[in-house]
Amino acid sequence: MKLKVNAKLDPNFQPLSLVCRDMCKATEEDGQDIVIAIERNKGYTTTYKTRIYKDGTGHDEENFRFIERMTKALLWVAGGYKIIIAGSEVVGNKIKEAYTYGGLRDFDVNFMERVYESKFSVELCSIEDAPKDKSAAPIGRHLDGCRIGFDAGGSDRKVSAVIDGESVYSEEVVWFPKINSDPDYHYQGILEAMKTAASHMPRVDAIGVSSAGVYVDNRIMVASLFLKVNDEDFDKKVKNMYIDVAREIGENIPIEVANDGDVTALAGAMNLNDNSVLGVAMGTSEAAGYVDPDGNITGWLNELAFAPVDYSTDAMVDEWSGDYGCGVKYFSQDGVIKLAPFAGIELDESLSPAEKLKVVQGLMKDGDERAAAIYDTIGAYFGYAIAFYSEFYDIKHVLIMGRVTSGEGGVILLERAQEVLDKEFPEFAKKIELHIPDESSRRVGQSVAAASLPEIK
Repeated sequence: MKLKVNAKLDPNFQPLSLVCRDMCKATEEDGQDIVIAIERNKGYTTTYKTRIYKDGTGHDEENFRFIERMTKALLWVAGGYKIIIAGSEVVGNKIKEAYTYGGLRDFDVNFMERVYESKFSVELCSIEDAPKDKSAAPIGRHLDGCRIGFDAGGSDRKVSAVIDGESVYSEEVVWFPKINSDPDYHYQGILEAMKTAASHMPRVDAIGVSSAGVYVDNRIMVASLFLKVNDEDFDKKVKNMYIDVAREIGENIPIEVANDGDVTALAGAMNLNDNSVLGVAMGTSEAAGYVDPDGNITGWLNELAFAPVDYSTDAMVDEWSGDYGCGVKYFSQDGVIKLAPFAGIELDESLSPAEKLKVVQGLMKDGDERAAAIYDTIGAYFGYAIAFYSEFYDIKHVLIMGRVTSGEGGVILLERAQEVLDKEFPEFAKKIELHIPDESSRRVGQSVAAASLPEIK
């Protein structure tokens, strides 16, 4: 399948959004339905239904490649340790072979087993027995009572005391979690912040935490803040750290811990006074968060950095996961660096990735057309990616953040993404608004949004 796409510096780009559309059209009269389901903790299940060519009609490899990409995407959107393929035994068996130790998706298997602390598996069933969606209880937008909102960043930690939705006290403290191997450093820092916030309220009714990483049932499963902590200490002292700190503030105080991308999206939704918000931060990597049509966080993984967006097998491979065409190489500083030589910009290899990004941003500030072409291309990528993300998310607003989007480059990126939506996906262009929120409003709203996570029962 070769698709014609106007991505200025990347003529080989094959957007998965167009692949999805073309597959549906090609199989309209003589195809078969297939359902992909991903199950995670407590039996929560997310499903995706599409159509493929009938088994045994000469398209088995094409079917597998398409469903493998969609399975990979759904796995990193929702998160889970069990894949269920309903409707095709042929494709299902190939997916089962891919998701094994040493198989095509060995990395994904090991990562998800670590996160969900369960053996990874792939199951097959008939289309009639396809699983149904089972959602987690939504969290967020609870503003009653006296609440602590804590935001754990890599360079500073922020905490707020919030009474009935109004911040009565906030502070930011510089800390160095990523270079400290002693988990007591992290514990004492978090505890001190929460005690400070508590001292400014008559009582504490609930605690909400926003932090980079993966969290399951308020437990820390993967988090860069604890980069230097060894595995033994991580298991013993880190996984339950937020739960343990909450107990020190007071017995039976409800706590909710959420990924900072989700909380940023929630803050944006509260600022917009609307729902169905997808937030995407383009920085060191691609980070994302989502607020559903009811205005709540879903508990999905939302790790779009590892969800594929490019169907081309010639696409750049992510060094960490070993997979090709994933978002991290399109919507981060890596995406800018990847495109620089195609734009005719030579970057000093001795520079760090952040420094290389600054060089391109400097050229952009000076009006260099080569730098503008990079942002134009990323904008084209992103327009097609928004349409692809709409396969899984109900979206009304997209918030675009992160240092890649700063300055004039971000404006070009946004305009080009809008142009792609207008021309290629008018059905989405009519309902989706793109925004670049200003930094001050985003920072102010984050702690209040974090504080709103738990429900007081």
